[in-house]
Parts: sequence; C-alpha cells; structure tokens
Amino acid sequence: MTGDYFITIYLDDEKVKQLQEVGLADEIGDVQGEKALRVGFTKKDHKKLAKTFPDLEFDASNACVLPGESEDILFKMILDMKTLDVMKVYILKAYNPLAGKEPRSKVH
Repeated sequence: MTGDYFITIYLDDEKVKQLQEVGLADEIGDVQGEKALRVGFTKKDHKKLAKTFPDLEFDASNACVLPGESEDILFKMILDMKTLDVMKVYILKAYNPLAGKEPRSKVH
C-alpha cells in the first residue's frame, strides 16, 4: 500500500469473495476492526480528487471514503484490472477539470 493519501473501501462478504476470485485477497486489510481495501494515490491525484469531490474528508492517516456510486466505480475498476493501482485511470474517468466553470465562447 503506497501513496501519500488513501481511499478506504470497506468490504462486505460479497466484496471479499469477489477480491478472492480475482487474486487480490492478500490486499484486504483491517481498518478500525473492519475488512477493507486501502487504495493509495499521490498528492497530485489528491488535488484532482478534491476538485471532483470537494466535500471529501480525510482522517489523520490521510484516508477518505468516496461517496456511494463513486466507490462502486472504483471497486469495479479494481476487479476488472485485478490491481489496486487504478487511481490514474479512475481519476481520468471521475475528474472533470471544467466542472463548475462557465463555458467560454471563442472571440473572432
């Protein structure tokens, strides 16, 4: 588990089973007494994630939990790619650099 920041995905029995099926059972850890994955990411990715999810709260260990559907998308990517090293791809999918900005018109 490497990274400056982490996304914590808490696991139910079904998610544990899915991780075992794709060979990622050894990535399952314990967070506050619950089974979980910790997906690491960089400071640069943190800035993009903070723009995409401005309400994300990080704990003392620089970990956060993504809102519902976003966490499901990340978990599915982990299963599909069979690795926790998915943040670059996830951020490309989740990050919209133009979110909240007014469209600019071209001046001729």
